[in-house]
Amino acid sequence: MELWFSEYQTKNVKLSFRIKEVLYTKQSSYQKIAVYETEDFGRILTLDDTIMLTTKDEYIYHEMISHVPMLTHGDASRVLVIGGGDGGTVRELLKHPVKEIHLVEIDKEVIETSKKYFPTISCGLSDPRVKIYFEDGIEFVKKNTGYDVVIVDSTDPIGPAVGLFSAEFYKNVFEALNEDGILVAQTESPILFDNLVKKIYKDMSSVFPYTNMYSAVIPTYPGALWTFTMGSKTINPLLKEVSSLPHIDTKFYRRELQKSYFILPPFVSNLISDRGV
Repeated sequence: MELWFSEYQTKNVKLSFRIKEVLYTKQSSYQKIAVYETEDFGRILTLDDTIMLTTKDEYIYHEMISHVPMLTHGDASRVLVIGGGDGGTVRELLKHPVKEIHLVEIDKEVIETSKKYFPTISCGLSDPRVKIYFEDGIEFVKKNTGYDVVIVDSTDPIGPAVGLFSAEFYKNVFEALNEDGILVAQTESPILFDNLVKKIYKDMSSVFPYTNMYSAVIPTYPGALWTFTMGSKTINPLLKEVSSLPHIDTKFYRRELQKSYFILPPFVSNLISDRGV
């Protein structure tokens, strides 16, 4: 008997994987956590039946959400990651000369699951520069400041993550950042969730003097084309020169393409500039 896992990306669209084995399932205090071994995409981690990562393509997302803001800043030593309990973003951040990384993950079970089933992704969580907080990221940024870069590596805007996609939250992050600080958030698919992408960009640009969207193709995410939105207090990423910064070992991100990542397909640039699609 064939075994399949399907993620309903919208009510009319689903992505399915033939799986070899169900490795783990557990209902935590916040969500259903599951790990599957698939035929073609390696292991996959799901939360409430939504794909968080696959070992086949996770590096694309984690490299792009990490290295673009870190190289734009150029001298970040204290970084906050909200979400990201799988550890992939932390792994990439540790390729930079950071002094301190704070990881805020509301669900301890996500971290424990990743440590057990995704050791090459969670490998940085035991680094002495990393401090983990098991609490709500929305509340955390209200009482903690002094960050050079804040990365919102969140789930989709449902359940506990809804408040991470609001103008109020972006204002609180603005206050948590240093004078030259940068925020980057994963901001969903412009193909399947165009209205949400437009709202996120509008909300962030109402707070940050420089707001820029960039994108990458991530095969297992809804719509495949995925966006990230950067809010910066003082740095225009389109003018930032990164060629003299140290080399980083990556599989997808290329320093030579840093500025080109911000060149959006016309339908996306039209979407966020109120010209429609």
